[in-house]
Amino acid sequence: MMLAKKHIFSVCILAACVLGLVLSASAAEKLKVGFVYISPIGDAGWTYQHNQGRLALEKNLGDKVETKYIEKVPEGPEAERVIRNLAKSGYDLIFTTSFGYMNPTLKVAKMFPKKYFEHCTGYKTAKNVGTYMCRYYQGRYLAGIIAGKMTKSNTLGYVAAFPIPEVIRGINAYTLGARSVNPAIKVKVIWVNSWFDPGKEREASEALIAQGADVITHHTDSTAPVLTAEEKGVYAIAYHSDMSKYGPKAQLTAVTHNYGKFYTKVAQSVLDHTWKPEAVWSGIKEGSIKLAPINPVVPKDVVALVEKTTKGIADGTFKPFHGPIKNQSGKLIVAAGKSLTDKDLLGMNYYVEGVQGSIPK
Repeated sequence: MMLAKKHIFSVCILAACVLGLVLSASAAEKLKVGFVYISPIGDAGWTYQHNQGRLALEKNLGDKVETKYIEKVPEGPEAERVIRNLAKSGYDLIFTTSFGYMNPTLKVAKMFPKKYFEHCTGYKTAKNVGTYMCRYYQGRYLAGIIAGKMTKSNTLGYVAAFPIPEVIRGINAYTLGARSVNPAIKVKVIWVNSWFDPGKEREASEALIAQGADVITHHTDSTAPVLTAEEKGVYAIAYHSDMSKYGPKAQLTAVTHNYGKFYTKVAQSVLDHTWKPEAVWSGIKEGSIKLAPINPVVPKDVVALVEKTTKGIADGTFKPFHGPIKNQSGKLIVAAGKSLTDKDLLGMNYYVEGVQGSIPK
């Protein structure tokens, strides 16, 4: 009897040890993923969309991952500190989600060569740094078609953050889309020199409306332009995410960004030990860019045109930056039958015909 009890005890101890090893292995395999955000998450906007992607990652991979986010991180030295602390704290995959995080990300990546970093909207990669962004300009062109058809003043207002190629591409694509259906269109731009500043975004929106713009859009993070349009009785095209609850009458549609599929794919590649540094640029075809539901005030024939153009962009038979295209001064920069290459788009530093004002230096 005593031997039997000892045997049972030994078996229990062995089982417990095996279970402990299994649990330890499971814990060791869990991937810790960090996210660095430029603005508050809120319930709409740039950071909100990235956080929706993070939540999709958690849902898709479950117990395989553990995520953490830090919001309202300024670009510059503070970003470097936050990114470094995440790496030191055991986060093996870190997504940095603002253009100004590029150099801090690269600097920290050198300090932690066994960690993986993904930078959004940047153009520099390294052995352990990849980049990613959406073809925002595709959605901008579609939104421009709607704005061009819905304006009565032929003046569109654009609240812009910083004069980098990403933002300039959006302005130009929006203008080309609008002028494809209404050649009389002019686009006025106000730069606020901030990704997220509701006060400045409101002031810029009010100024554009005072200058005759009856459709407002923005490349900034807050809902202020849509709110302002709703209050002033003009239309708005929201950006980043659907903001219709802030402007149910004003919002004609929104150019939305969707990161869940990408975040899941990258995290899984780290788990599978197949990750490699890439410069990913996805758009309508991949589901990264979508228009929010179009306001019923938009005529059905306009909706049909947008749907047709969307299909063309998705299957590659239509490109927003197809010739002929002229710059502000009337010089032909893309001949008929030609289209800009990705390299051309990534370095865009000029306005197309129809945009008023000049690009800040």
